Amino acid sequence: KGNLILVNKYYKLDENFNPNNLTDMSLQYAYENNQIDEEVYEHYVDMCNAAKKEKGFILITTSSYRDYETQYDLYEKYKSKNGTEWADSYSARAGHSEHQTGLALDIVSYNNNMDNFEDTEEYEWLKENCYKYGFILRYPEDKEDITGYNFEPWHYRYVGIDVATYIYENNITFDEYYAYFLDK
Repeated sequence: KGNLILVNKYYKLDENFNPNNLTDMSLQYAYENNQIDEEVYEHYVDMCNAAKKEKGFILITTSSYRDYETQYDLYEKYKSKNGTEWADSYSARAGHSEHQTGLALDIVSYNNNMDNFEDTEEYEWLKENCYKYGFILRYPEDKEDITGYNFEPWHYRYVGIDVATYIYENNITFDEYYAYFLDK
């Protein structure tokens, strides 16, 4: 389903799945060693430039594309440190991460991190404007029973402008959109 592929606790990617159109992200927009789908990157750059022009905000990606092995290692680290239940609510198992699609970004503001991002003006701006660039807040607050993951104010997923606008205007999750319109 292209940009509308659903990857979650129930829909899994093969361990050999690799997006074929990844591009390196500039250090102006991301920390080192980040790659993302080319189309996603174009829209992300537009969004970052708008945030800077409108508000003086500097958005930066901390994590983007992750291959199966990287996600496996990350999940196992969380699991060994905090237990399976905690790991399952904060991290996707290998094959179940949207990061493997090349369509997901963890975004914070420069000089902030994930621990306090939800308390920033940049988060508020993203939450209210990301849909204009084709992104959604993938794991919103108070939707954990639908998404299966705890609130992640930094995790944004590209779905295209039309779908992102619908999701934003109707205050639904991507999982709900998928069930209503795509799971046929």
